[in-house]
Amino acid sequence: MGDEVYLMNYIGGKFCPQTSDEWITNLNPATGDEICKVPISNSKDVAEAIKSAKIAHPSWSKLTHQERSVWLDKIANKLEEMFEEIAQLESTDTGKPISLSRSVDAKRSVANFRFFSEMIKNLKTEEFEMADATNYVIQKSIGVGALITPWNLPLYLLSWKVAPAIGMGNTVVCKPSELTPMTADLLMRAVHDIGLPAGVINLIHGNGAETGSQLVENSGIDFVSFTGGTVTGSKVASSAASSFKKLSLELGGKNSSIVFADCEIDKTVAGVVRSGFLNQGQICLCGSRIFIEEEIYDDFKSRLVDAVEDMKIGNPLDEETDLGALISREHLEKIKYYSNLALEEGGVLLTGGIPCLPKNLEKGNWIAPVVVEGLSHESRCSKEEIFGPIVTLHKFKREEDLIKMVNNTRYGLAGSIWTKDIEKGKRVSESIQTGMIWINTWLHRDLRVPFGGVKDSGIGREGGRWSLSFFSEPMNICIKHE
Repeated sequence: MGDEVYLMNYIGGKFCPQTSDEWITNLNPATGDEICKVPISNSKDVAEAIKSAKIAHPSWSKLTHQERSVWLDKIANKLEEMFEEIAQLESTDTGKPISLSRSVDAKRSVANFRFFSEMIKNLKTEEFEMADATNYVIQKSIGVGALITPWNLPLYLLSWKVAPAIGMGNTVVCKPSELTPMTADLLMRAVHDIGLPAGVINLIHGNGAETGSQLVENSGIDFVSFTGGTVTGSKVASSAASSFKKLSLELGGKNSSIVFADCEIDKTVAGVVRSGFLNQGQICLCGSRIFIEEEIYDDFKSRLVDAVEDMKIGNPLDEETDLGALISREHLEKIKYYSNLALEEGGVLLTGGIPCLPKNLEKGNWIAPVVVEGLSHESRCSKEEIFGPIVTLHKFKREEDLIKMVNNTRYGLAGSIWTKDIEKGKRVSESIQTGMIWINTWLHRDLRVPFGGVKDSGIGREGGRWSLSFFSEPMNICIKHE
């Protein structure tokens, strides 16, 4: 095997090879260099992981909430020890800047376990008194869950699912993206080192067709929590429906940033740029449609383009880098396609293109952030999820026209509104078909609130008590008084 790194599955408390001898080569998005080989697990591997989880479930589910919360804290402590390794691996695996990997990915991965540990520790049994009886509502574990996560926020989103799932007494089989497997492997090393009971958390590597589909379809899976693209989410929903598996889908988004003339313009420019291009625009919450009130359109556009062009593109491991590489060559081609489509649809390219970078990065997946104006809000570039560093600018005059334009996509995940008039901000927010809106900020997350979307952006909500509800089954016990 030489110096090559070959990842392994984690099943029943042990790292183990896959059944087949099929592999995926995982490449560094910034340089094109090989990071590791990722196993393609098959139905036998999936069955073995589910079997392990089933064996572990009875004893794990019998622990108290307080006992399981101790384990979540132990995982958090171990991840905190590995903080810098998490950040380095995420930057190498995803191409995102190291500053972002530290402030978002590594920080949130630890915080997720701490947050749900505290929440589960303090979980109370609900009681409902009747004149002649008392009702107790308890939250029981469901069983074995499939947790399927994407490539843009690998450990951030895996920990977001694992913590409440096992905290509520379930056991799980995790399937990370084959494009970004390194921190899922790190999490398995962490739980192994702290001695988490075997089978509580299992990991299988692989692709969607040969691994993910086998996991979702297996009759041994009781629930599925999936974060990823809408097309794949539709397939997951179809596979899970026939066996009535409990299902949570957090899917795509085509989110709007709404800029009113009375906004604080400097803060708004900074917020809208961050919303459009954080993680190279590869976050489902990014605001890729920017609606600007007509009277400040030209001024705001000019400031926005200047701010975008001031961002530093380069080596993700450089502390000064603002924008890193795209996840893959295929994704880069997709972004180029939409950039060309924007021009075909009548748009004007204000900035963007292929950046000039050092020779050691020439095999990476690079593009400078793209800003387009002049497109109809009905254009494909304005309505379809691109999931990359492209934003479109649109003017509006009247509030009622704005709301129609914002609601004209098949997605409804998030958005932001920028105005000094908070009542107007709240009024417009409530008119938008979406799961969440920020006013005068973006991605300001309280882990207690519901997270999820409407329309093609998904089914269900996770976060806070919504996560605890999804990862459990409520049971009512009614006791008749004498």
